[in-house]
Amino acid sequence: MESFRREVREWLSANLVGEFAELRGLGGPGREHEAFEGRLRWHRHLARSGWTCLGWPGERSVEEQVIFHEEYAEADAPAKVDIVGEGLLGPTLVAFGTPEQKERFLPKIRTLEELWCQGYSEPGAGSDLASVTTRATLEGGQWVITGQKIWTSNAHYSDWIFVLCRTEPGSQRHQGLSYLLVPMDQPGIEVRPIRQLTGTSEFNEVFFDGALTARENVVGQPGEGWKIAMATLGFERGTAMLGHQVSFRRQVDAIMAKAPQDERLTRAWLELHVMRSHTMRTLNDDPGPEASVLKLFWAGWHRRLGELAMDSLGPESMIDDNEWQRMFLFSRAETIYGGSDEIQREIIAHRILGLPR
Repeated sequence: MESFRREVREWLSANLVGEFAELRGLGGPGREHEAFEGRLRWHRHLARSGWTCLGWPGERSVEEQVIFHEEYAEADAPAKVDIVGEGLLGPTLVAFGTPEQKERFLPKIRTLEELWCQGYSEPGAGSDLASVTTRATLEGGQWVITGQKIWTSNAHYSDWIFVLCRTEPGSQRHQGLSYLLVPMDQPGIEVRPIRQLTGTSEFNEVFFDGALTARENVVGQPGEGWKIAMATLGFERGTAMLGHQVSFRRQVDAIMAKAPQDERLTRAWLELHVMRSHTMRTLNDDPGPEASVLKLFWAGWHRRLGELAMDSLGPESMIDDNEWQRMFLFSRAETIYGGSDEIQREIIAHRILGLPR
């Protein structure tokens, strides 16, 4: 494994040069607006060199994935632009897609020819995802989609969206849902940016007014959307989280270097190591309810770190726009998006601990 680590490190050192060197540290949650076109060129450069989709079956071992994400973060390489396609939809199609869907979509996800976004949450169905009301009906050879999605990351950059919608009239909750693949560039779709606390707009509302997609663009069978959607969420927590943890560690180190140490910093440092240990221990597990433990842990931890950074740095943290302000503000959302803390606790209580509802 040390030879692979050296290979990754040397490749990053040799390629993060020229225009790509100027992208170091850019992008990521709350900062997706930073140098998007440049980061897309970098991500496509990664693809041409075989460094995308490492987590897909038959690509790289878990150990190699861990090494890549750690070295990528240590090199301060720019955030990738299509986490949704590569990390969520790709594995979902590998597991549940038809041969035709795999042939059509997977190669263009790998090469970044097509970018993806996720159509799950709605104004009345956020944490309670089973309450979705966006509907789709089959008319001839096409699905006709009407409804609204919200908090759709990078929809304004995306070519396609996978949409959880209700396809069986009169169905309720988890029943009668389907998982559709829908092209974004069509008259029946409107994207409206949502301005965030940070002043940026990486989240969007997406409106469907008779939007169309082909009959065969349903993953799994019609009515199996809940099962497919939950599998997708399980893929969200994996080896890439180790790269985030390297970034977290660097944030802790930076706060320690600029501010007096106190017991909260010590606790943050210790909890970060607990987070890594838990991640390493569960990497080989199939995605399941245990993923909620990690989501609950890291989201709360990072939010507290943002508060600690502002407290520790004092007035300096309030002057102009700076990374500590952005971390403090955006980390508030991390306990909500991807499944709120309340929902994660429900999953842990019922599906892991077996507690009554």
